[in-house]
Amino acid sequence: MTRTAPQRTTTTGWMPLAVLATAQFLVVLSTSIVNVALPQIRAGLDLSDTGQAWTVNAYVLAFGALLLPGGRAGDAYGLRRVFLLGAGLFGLSSLGAALAPTATLLIAFRGVQGVGAALLAPTALALVLTLYPDGKRRGVALGMWGAVSGAGGAAGVLLSGLLTSLYGWRAVFVVMAPLAVAVLVATRLLVGADPPRGGSLDAPGAVTVTAGLAALAYGLSGPWPLAVIGLALLGLFAVLQRRAADPLLPARMRVVAAPNVLMALLGAVWLGLFYFLPLYQQRTLGYSPLEAGLTQLPLALMITLSSWAAGKRSGCHVLPSGLLVLATGLAWLSRTPADGTFPVDLLGPTLLIGTGLGVAFVRLTAMASTGVTATDNGLAGGLVNSTRQVGGAIGLSFLTLLPSPGAAFLACAALTLLISALATRKA
Repeated sequence: MTRTAPQRTTTTGWMPLAVLATAQFLVVLSTSIVNVALPQIRAGLDLSDTGQAWTVNAYVLAFGALLLPGGRAGDAYGLRRVFLLGAGLFGLSSLGAALAPTATLLIAFRGVQGVGAALLAPTALALVLTLYPDGKRRGVALGMWGAVSGAGGAAGVLLSGLLTSLYGWRAVFVVMAPLAVAVLVATRLLVGADPPRGGSLDAPGAVTVTAGLAALAYGLSGPWPLAVIGLALLGLFAVLQRRAADPLLPARMRVVAAPNVLMALLGAVWLGLFYFLPLYQQRTLGYSPLEAGLTQLPLALMITLSSWAAGKRSGCHVLPSGLLVLATGLAWLSRTPADGTFPVDLLGPTLLIGTGLGVAFVRLTAMASTGVTATDNGLAGGLVNSTRQVGGAIGLSFLTLLPSPGAAFLACAALTLLISALATRKA
């Protein structure tokens, strides 16, 4: 099949990056902003335990499972076109969730919100890679990308605590709708249209990988037979890819296989940290949700600053050094004393963790796009996002088997040392 290479679009300004980074901020925000509001949502809509879980899972499963097809759709039909579709879906579903009169409709709108995010995240990253193709400017752009991604998680906790206290749970969805509209309008004005590559989306591959990832992620935290079905579907996906004329995941993407494996391992550390840290703060130290969010501000600030700095630096030593700093912070945090104080037992380790996480995220994202042709930028964006999500889900399913947050942090430190060893060997 003849491929039509898209024209390379360059830019002399940073405004398009600000718009695309805002879209990434929305995607990350939507993952974390709901958690603190769950008790109010449960009371307001009379949610069962299952309904409460699905308020989170509907978004996470749709988002994680559709990232790869979402990125490929951008390559096939035009990155900006798919990005705008994702922004529209995200905005409308956010408004729908805010107005939902029943638990069933809320969960349905959360699923649609996840679909919109799966179109937004990979195409936004692909547009960044296309708009800033040279090494130095791309490094700065990816630094900003990592900074926004790191800040979004903490911002979700803070905003959720404030909004639910002042205006109720519906406000956490209302606030995302106008932001999505603003991103949509600004993108149309500031980001030029890119010609589609053409070709098919590989429907059999898209269906099997989406169903396989969803079943695997859900089965790991629930009924285990679903995890087995998920693995079988992913095996079928691999077989179909070898036979497809225009596969969803072509063999040429092997050039970024190693950094995506490392990103999957980092995803387990990332999700494990943000899952167990609030548990330690609230259950052991007795923090309120708002206090937990406020005490995570230094962590978010260090992720932001180190991501920005990492985007401006190069060299084979940067990633292993950042990972060693991250492992040191996690080992320190693993002490988790019951009478812990903020300056000694939280501030110190989270400053190290934030520094290491920012560096690792930016460098691995850059590595996961190195050597990829312009026609595959969308796929590269979908792949690196997907591996982080899937790695996080699989890793968290094992980390939750450990007896305490301290044991989980120590396991994350050991996993970080493994990533550092593998990264050093590759370098």
